[in-house]
Amino acid sequence: MPDAKPLPQGHAREGAERLPLPAQGAMTPAQREAAQALIDGPRKGVYGPFLPLLRSPVLLDRIAKTGEYLRFESVLDARVRELATCAVARHVGNQFEWTMHAPLAVKAGVAAEAIEALRLGARPKSMKPDEEAALDFTHELLRTHGTSDPTYAAALAAFGEQGVVELATLVGYFAMVSWLMNVARTPTQATSVEGLDPFPA
Repeated sequence: MPDAKPLPQGHAREGAERLPLPAQGAMTPAQREAAQALIDGPRKGVYGPFLPLLRSPVLLDRIAKTGEYLRFESVLDARVRELATCAVARHVGNQFEWTMHAPLAVKAGVAAEAIEALRLGARPKSMKPDEEAALDFTHELLRTHGTSDPTYAAALAAFGEQGVVELATLVGYFAMVSWLMNVARTPTQATSVEGLDPFPA
């Protein structure tokens, strides 16, 4: 593993962070309240997409609550959630979500070889059947903005209707916050996790 260091966001090689954490004294009361809610909640801090989202405290609150459900309460198994999150991060080139969720995916039971294959842009081979269904669904949704009948049927059989709804929403949620961080050039936290290289041109 490389030495711990921040990684450039969204494959940007240069350029300063556009929407960093505002100075405490410059925050509005609504911003301070939103930041404190994050600190007091399951995230225990203000980082990642919530740095740029502080510019819109009401939106931050609503997005945070959606993310909390998808990450911590969804009917989907943690393996499936974390694998799909990694697939989204790889697709959009988001270093923050990748370096945060790749270790969580392995901890949840996804094979390390599968995560490394994703990082390299390859299709993982060592997956459980529900992981295959989730990854096919996620990749197809990201590429085509929908899913074919066979892909939908496999996801439905694996996760049920509620699970399919939550998987599609999870994919959209993590694409949204990744895009926001890519735009804001939100840096990763210092990490020893192997980051993402751009896909070949």
